[in-house]
Amino acid sequence: MNIPSDLKYTKDHEWIRIEGDIATVGITDFAQGELGDIVYVEVETLDETLDRDEVFGTVEAVKTVSDLFLPLSGEIIELNELLEDEPEKVNSDPYGDGWMIKVKINDASEIDSLMSEADYKELIGV
Repeated sequence: MNIPSDLKYTKDHEWIRIEGDIATVGITDFAQGELGDIVYVEVETLDETLDRDEVFGTVEAVKTVSDLFLPLSGEIIELNELLEDEPEKVNSDPYGDGWMIKVKINDASEIDSLMSEADYKELIGV
């Protein structure tokens, strides 16, 4: 299982790559494996400002639909349009082409509440 050390994580299995005041968000390799074949990613919150832990979208797999929770407060400034036609990228490349949104961070102090690679490994029992 791939758990990159340069990312931050949440208890809800989102990963976060922080570059300045922009955070790229997706779901972890563990999460996509638990969900199974992903058939649809829906994000209807583009250009909205949401608080941390609010639902920013959903991911639909063959057997289930799961909410996606925003790991940091901010404005959703970009969607990964590739996922409209190829949602399976979340399964095949969760940390690359399978990213979901980019967020302009409102409160950088929230970054401290995110999990490290070691913390996330402990959460999922790896």
